[in-house]
Amino acid sequence: MVIAKKYVVKKYFEGLPKPEDYDIVEEILQPIKAGGIVVRAEWISVDPYLRAYNRRTAVPYDQYSYQVGVVEESKNPDYPIGTRVVTHKGWSNYTVIYPKEITAEETIYKLPDLRGLSNSLGVGAVGMPGATAYFGFLELCKPKPGETVVVTGAAGAVGSIVGQIAKIKGCKVIGFTGSDDKVQWLEKELGFDKAINYKTANVAQALKEAAPNGVDCYFDNVGGDLSSAIIYQMNLFGRVAVCGSISAYNEDVNNTPKANLLQPAIVAKQLRIEGFIVHRWRNQWPRAFADIVQWIESGKLVAREHVTEGFDNIFNAFVGMLQGENIGKAVVKV
Repeated sequence: MVIAKKYVVKKYFEGLPKPEDYDIVEEILQPIKAGGIVVRAEWISVDPYLRAYNRRTAVPYDQYSYQVGVVEESKNPDYPIGTRVVTHKGWSNYTVIYPKEITAEETIYKLPDLRGLSNSLGVGAVGMPGATAYFGFLELCKPKPGETVVVTGAAGAVGSIVGQIAKIKGCKVIGFTGSDDKVQWLEKELGFDKAINYKTANVAQALKEAAPNGVDCYFDNVGGDLSSAIIYQMNLFGRVAVCGSISAYNEDVNNTPKANLLQPAIVAKQLRIEGFIVHRWRNQWPRAFADIVQWIESGKLVAREHVTEGFDNIFNAFVGMLQGENIGKAVVKV
């Protein structure tokens, strides 16, 4: 008999998520029928979109997110016992899955060939966050060698990869982050040309000093006044890829922060600003994963992880990530 546990969101978040917003539900795993598999989670992801999408689903709902798991029981020849899969089954330790019934949004695919790298990368650099960085930056910003690229949320799961891809493509890279430790990591270990602590710097002045010739590409993870300041220093025909607005995710949905008017900069500089969701390129993810694995193997890209251990600590890992405690990708080892 297997006892499956999962986190269920029972009330919408007000501000920062709280433990009482969740129930941990236990149930006996039911025997599988033909075509089914039982997956035991090994690595579970915590990401900002879990906060941003909180009100898109009626409560109560099972907390979704990406996880890497191993097939422990199978009545499906395409997924024999021992197969590792990436699913969107979220904060659950055991899950019964019928792959043919899984929708594209729910997701199930076999873990990419990581060539001996940690399986945890399947929910990080070689998973949805890596694909987000790869396609959002390369397809929307279309960087050229020698251009100046700015990334916000630069020490996070997506931003840290965007900055490194920009360096690989021959760009000058400036990253904004929220602590001096992260500034040091971005400059000393990842090779950013300049990192700036937005909490202590005069953002507009620091950016002007770091990019005296202006900004060509901007990958926006945070929104707010920081993004407005950057957009006002962009060059003619600059490109902006809008990935998220984490600066406001924990704010009152009926009273979100206001930022400076952007239209004068957008019009005068003839900027192209495009938001995106990475599933636009879902059938191309394997191409991104192959490149990212090769870059990691060759030492061109560092995929740092902030690991929390224990199923019972997933919530703490989630809130810690929202508060910026992680450097690199926040993952939970189950």
